[in-house]
Amino acid sequence: MKIFRNLDEINNMPESAVALGSFDGVHLGHQELIRRTSELAESLEIATAVFTFSNHPRDLIPGNVKTKNILYSEDKEKIMEELGVDYLIDIPFTEEIMHMSPENYVRELLIDKLNAKAICCGFNHRFGHRAEGTPELLKEIGEELGFTAYVMEPFYVDDTLVSSTLIRTLIAEGEVESCYEYLGRYYAISGDVVVGNRLGKSLGFPTSNLVMDDSMVAPPNGVYITYCTYNGVRYPSITNVGVKPTVGTFEKNIETHIFDFDGNIYGKRILVEFIRKMRDEVKFDSMEKLKKQIRKDCDAAKAYHEERCEGINYQK
Repeated sequence: MKIFRNLDEINNMPESAVALGSFDGVHLGHQELIRRTSELAESLEIATAVFTFSNHPRDLIPGNVKTKNILYSEDKEKIMEELGVDYLIDIPFTEEIMHMSPENYVRELLIDKLNAKAICCGFNHRFGHRAEGTPELLKEIGEELGFTAYVMEPFYVDDTLVSSTLIRTLIAEGEVESCYEYLGRYYAISGDVVVGNRLGKSLGFPTSNLVMDDSMVAPPNGVYITYCTYNGVRYPSITNVGVKPTVGTFEKNIETHIFDFDGNIYGKRILVEFIRKMRDEVKFDSMEKLKKQIRKDCDAAKAYHEERCEGINYQK
């Protein structure tokens, strides 16, 4: 998959079917749109392209709270490639683009730059100045400029409309177990392991610590059953998200205890998948009570993993 991060990089694009959208979570609805675009491209014997932005368009509107990410860019790219995308155009949304009329947006970006012969979007996609471009207008422009516009209907799981807003809300409320239904995968956070205060090790439960990324939507403070992937191997784990109120005042971070693992992974990159929330973070009266609760949490999480036995690796 070829990735373009700037319009100036794009020259002589082959004829393509282009999927439009934010794809900020690449949830099941996004995946279905990309699959349909890929099938269309195959039938027309042209390339499959995705046109999206590296920042959320709403972030340029004065006074708006910055939109939190659901997915890291490298993970988004991996999913796109697995879905058969040939070209990913992931460029910054700029003031210039924001003020383009819908007609110029389509003509200059999608036709002139991407050589689009077919354009696919969701039922609620908006584009151009003041978001005046609609799927219906896209069809009209297509008739004028000679491309076909395809509009995908709302995508539901059971009776729930799948959207990035829904998924952000689930994560922020700690309902991580429900995310799988709409993402087709677990919500995950990745990063390089940093040196913590070594409290977990002193309590007999060594942890791998990640600093919270402010650009990502974060689950609320609490204890979660998780998977931890390191060096291509997926391990059962338990994770605390929070500020460690029993032992002092700390910045919110992520501490993951990998079961039956004794490797040194400081400075290494890990991926933590959130499976289920077990409880809220609590301030205990003593370190002994904290240690007792950690042991109880670990026993419950380990039993959960052993019962499921889903792609886990216990090191004895």
